[in-house]
Amino acid sequence: MSGHDDAGEGALLAYLADADRDYLLARGTRRRFRANDALLMQGDPTDHVHVLVSGWVRVSMIVEDGREVLFGLRGPGEVLGDLAAVTGRPRSASVRAIEPCTVVQLTGAEFVDVLHTRPEIAIATIKTVASRLRDAESARIGSAAFDVSRRVAVFLVRLAEERGKRVPEGVLIEAAFSQEDIASQIGAARRTVARTLRVLRERGIVETGRRRILIRKPSVLRNFARSEPNGTQHP
Repeated sequence: MSGHDDAGEGALLAYLADADRDYLLARGTRRRFRANDALLMQGDPTDHVHVLVSGWVRVSMIVEDGREVLFGLRGPGEVLGDLAAVTGRPRSASVRAIEPCTVVQLTGAEFVDVLHTRPEIAIATIKTVASRLRDAESARIGSAAFDVSRRVAVFLVRLAEERGKRVPEGVLIEAAFSQEDIASQIGAARRTVARTLRVLRERGIVETGRRRILIRKPSVLRNFARSEPNGTQHP
């Protein structure tokens, strides 16, 4: 099936053998969404599940003061809405397409039945949830410890490791997310993120374009992401 080979680290399909992938995807119905379409809405009582086959989405929540907080970006191979299906609780966040997407949709009952029928898929789902929790904790710690420049570098390094493709010029990340998305993800002002990206471009470390970021000097970016304020680096 087109798309599952692009599943990044932490994505549900990345943890599954071919037979389990095929079984899961055969249980659902394929649907397509346009850019900016809402796949799931915060507070909605529905319990259907989407397995993202192609395209990228943004996951966000509206907090009490009315601000939108971006939780993350999800790409091919990710599962969306699984917690609502398992717990029976309303959606805790909204999911909106940032480019045309294709999903395989299962009802909540179908997804839960898959988990009972195929323990390997249930274990993979647990691994996916654990990966999200780990990323959320890293983001929280990073927000307190790193200045914005290093947080941008850490974000790009992680995205390159999970979604990047090796090309002769470096590592290519193909995803339609904005500077505002990055700013919300790392807890910074969009203007500061834009300034950081401009500096990285001027130094020839990255090259940005429509729906793509090319990391020309991955080792430099990784070293910068690991650096401490006093100039030392993590081992």
